[in-house]
Amino acid sequence: MERNLRKERVGKVVSNKMQKSITIAVERKVKHPIYGKFVNRTTKFMAHDEKNEAGIGDTVRIMETRPLSKSKRWRLVEIVEKAK
Repeated sequence: MERNLRKERVGKVVSNKMQKSITIAVERKVKHPIYGKFVNRTTKFMAHDEKNEAGIGDTVRIMETRPLSKSKRWRLVEIVEKAK
């Protein structure tokens, strides 16, 4: 798989208590099938953070990668915005 074909997501860090791992919550809007209202849906991804640089509340960009563990298939690309 080429690097430019890998999926990218932007989300907020909700946990960084692990070593070299972070949990990211990615929000998306989904239209309700019957009522048509747009509802927020959240998906949590575990990502590899080699330098332990992301903190809770940071907005980060992650990219799909090979499986690194049982639950990690994403890696940190960049920190878009630091939490205040």
